[in-house]
Amino acid sequence: MSFAELLDHVGGMGRFQIIYAILLAIPVFIIASHNLLQNFTAATSEHHCQVHININNTPYTNLTGKLAAKDLLRVSIPMDSNLQPEKCHRFVTMQWQLLDSNATVTNLTELETEPCADGWVYDKSIFTSTIITEWDLVCDSRQLKQMAQSIYMAGVLAGGIIFGGLSDRFGRRSPLIWCYLQMAVTGTSTAFSLSFTAYCIFRFLTGMAFSGIVMNGVSLSVEWTPTRTRAIVVTMYGYCITIGQFILAGVAYAIPNWRWLQLVVSLPYFICFIYSWWFAESARWLVIAGRPDEAVKQLHRVARINRKKEEGDKLNIEVLRSNMLKEIASAKSSYTFIDLVRTPVLRRISFCLCFVWFSTSFAYYGLAMDLQNFGVNIFLIQLVFGSVDFPAKFISVLTMSFVGRRFTQALTLILAGLSILANIFVPQDLKTLRTVLAVVGKGCLAASFNCVVLYTSELYPTVIRQTGLGLSNTMARLGSIIAPLVKMLEEYISFLPLIIYGAAPIISGIAATFLPETLNVLLPDTIEEVETRHLRDEEQQMKILLKPTMPDPAKGAS
Repeated sequence: MSFAELLDHVGGMGRFQIIYAILLAIPVFIIASHNLLQNFTAATSEHHCQVHININNTPYTNLTGKLAAKDLLRVSIPMDSNLQPEKCHRFVTMQWQLLDSNATVTNLTELETEPCADGWVYDKSIFTSTIITEWDLVCDSRQLKQMAQSIYMAGVLAGGIIFGGLSDRFGRRSPLIWCYLQMAVTGTSTAFSLSFTAYCIFRFLTGMAFSGIVMNGVSLSVEWTPTRTRAIVVTMYGYCITIGQFILAGVAYAIPNWRWLQLVVSLPYFICFIYSWWFAESARWLVIAGRPDEAVKQLHRVARINRKKEEGDKLNIEVLRSNMLKEIASAKSSYTFIDLVRTPVLRRISFCLCFVWFSTSFAYYGLAMDLQNFGVNIFLIQLVFGSVDFPAKFISVLTMSFVGRRFTQALTLILAGLSILANIFVPQDLKTLRTVLAVVGKGCLAASFNCVVLYTSELYPTVIRQTGLGLSNTMARLGSIIAPLVKMLEEYISFLPLIIYGAAPIISGIAATFLPETLNVLLPDTIEEVETRHLRDEEQQMKILLKPTMPDPAKGAS
């Protein structure tokens, strides 16, 4: 029996697996909140300079208390092209002559202005408090908002590297329990940050915990789930993240204060930390790590919960070792990142997949973290951005199953890029059309993510599959780190970020056409199998292409 058959022997997808999957899925609902949280905690409200505090010793001193707020702004703050108060400048002196309707001012641009020396006034009708209003991250400091998101994503990358290594050495359960606690503590500490620097440090640590929860949670779930139901469980987790985007929109609407919002999405992880002590370590990992006695105990426990105690009692160390010889032998083999590029076919696969993973994540977060740019209700667009994932992922599953992985991967990326580029030519006042194009692009990128996870697992052989997935995860995180930084380029050319966000998926979509097709193909186990299989496929394709050009012997004889 293989290990998958051993799982069937102790109950298959029984009560233990169902309870386990549900408990692992609960934290996933809130995971999306932390990834996209800055859409709300760092929302930029309308703002303008604080008017002059010292306005004594002027001819209009007695009138200032009677002036309407609109008139006070008119004499204090210059107006922009949209007749709204400028965000970053005010008049050096109060321009009282602007109140006189009969007075004429030859050139408003000649009136002397200065930066906002006394701070800013913010519109608090939607958000009562954000990190922007808390630490005045506007005007010369506005780029710090994007920097904070990049720092969080850098934490996600660091967590993937650190907790990935720890899970291979210490198992999946212990790092997962620790990550629940780290997420709870650092997320809560973020809500009590006294400075922007402290906020960024805690967000970095939260990002690390995010990676550990996702990686170890999925690993535990997959390694305890029978093969026939594995795809269903993994798909369920994907939809949990999508539903989490709905939850975030609702919670953010109900809680307009960033500190309370940060607290609400962090405290539930203390509950996850408490119940996670019930989790069972992966029996597969225990055997490979040379601890078969503990693996047998975990399998007995699973059999008991699944009401298969008699079948479980028949398992012992000798039975377990004899049925997992292949896994144990594979674990003893030593492979590194170099093996991903050592041979020609794998080198091509690795380079193409790096493009696909990077650009998908890069463009996805370029869209998902810029909701305010569309000029519509931020809570509504968060719901729309979340809801588009349902049909997008469903359609991608259909095309992957009936047309192929390569076609789906290339099509979704190219369509996403074209949708993003199309927004460059749409005027800002056509908000509905701009939003529709962005939603289409985001849906295509969600479908691309759905496809590339499966595609990557099928392209790499068993002996280096985890290494390949690790490289892919790294490229995705690099994309998510760079995406907020590219947004800063709009300070120089307004449409430059859209060009970059749109060009990247189109280029990677073209690169995806060079990947081998894996529809209805058995998973490869060795590097040699990948090389020979795909070289053979290329030879067959060449024969098909050359066949029509060969002369017909019958016609030559006549």
